[in-house]
Amino acid sequence: MNSYQPKSLLNELQYYITPPHDCSYLDNKSARMVFLDPVHRIDVVTLSELSRMGFRRSGDFVYRPECHLCRQCLSSRVPIHEFAMNSKQKKAWKRNQDLSLKITQPKDASDVHYALYERYITERHADGDMFPPSRDQFEKFLIHSCTDSFFLELWLDDRLISVSTCDPLDDGLSAVYTFFDPDEHKRSLGVFAVLKQIEYAKALGLHYVYLGYWVPHSNKMNYKSDYIPLELLLDGQWRRLNHTLSAEEIQTLGNSLMTTLPSGWNNSIIK
Repeated sequence: MNSYQPKSLLNELQYYITPPHDCSYLDNKSARMVFLDPVHRIDVVTLSELSRMGFRRSGDFVYRPECHLCRQCLSSRVPIHEFAMNSKQKKAWKRNQDLSLKITQPKDASDVHYALYERYITERHADGDMFPPSRDQFEKFLIHSCTDSFFLELWLDDRLISVSTCDPLDDGLSAVYTFFDPDEHKRSLGVFAVLKQIEYAKALGLHYVYLGYWVPHSNKMNYKSDYIPLELLLDGQWRRLNHTLSAEEIQTLGNSLMTTLPSGWNNSIIK
């Protein structure tokens, strides 16, 4: 594994790049990740700057995809003061008004949190690379952190039904991961958890909720394009989607990100 220094204002930090490995999002594709030396704990200012450059956090690792001839992992964020719920989101919001919100620290996670996580991974993501779940995986992924993370929890009376791991940034919140009760599918808890993070960030006077990577050719990631307006980091610049893309537009976007970007290709889609 070789030392790697991307061009940025943060070159005083130490970065590394992984060898090629199977892509988690696209079949028959390889991926590489640039990551920050996990030995160092970073402050909110540093994580915020890295997030604006397209990095994400997973456990103690802060990383960014760096793949050959593929740029489909588009960092996405919701400008929360311009965001407006669509009809599906409004229904999810109304459906869950009986839930209460708690903000807790990951270090205080109990067997209740792990049991919910284990059920979620087993019943919703048995075909993914996080299956089978384990307590060690849970702790390394969601409890360990190089920054001051927190849990945004949703409770139905005395029953925990949803947990969102969040990182505070100087301009918003980073939505790291959400897991919820798989039996409560009628509630659309994934949608509601994002809406609650938007509400919480707005109450704090912040500007964005960072949703992580949107991958146009990955169907399981396309829910992120439902949050409009949505800003995408395209070739180092944040560009805004002002309307929900059609399936054809999403396919066009994904195709273009598998090759050298032609000038003006997205003028009709992204303003």
